[in-house]
Amino acid sequence: MALSLGPVLKQARDVRELSGVDAARAAGISPAYLSKLENDAVKRPSPHVLLQLSEAFGLPYADLMRLCGYRVPGESDANAAAGVTSALFADLTDDEREELLEYLAWYRARRRSGRATAQAV
Repeated sequence: MALSLGPVLKQARDVRELSGVDAARAAGISPAYLSKLENDAVKRPSPHVLLQLSEAFGLPYADLMRLCGYRVPGESDANAAAGVTSALFADLTDDEREELLEYLAWYRARRRSGRATAQAV
């Protein structure tokens, strides 16, 4: 499943514990427009809006541009997801990072055991 702007913005807002109103204010856009962006109702916001969102959420501008289908000179499209993910979790404490890694290991083990059970049936 391809990454899109809406879920990335929603996750960035959640990670930063911002309300829709506070996030919109920080980005210099209306809360209604932010809601449309988060719900992927707007597929290609202007580069200016993407710059404002980048600054407000601390996400790489080039990655937001790529997610919206804009070409970014000198960069590959494959870097968008990795760059956004790195930016979302750049301010994790060591304890938070450990907790996430433990959860990920548990989640993956659960998924593997679920697949094994489904194949045995």
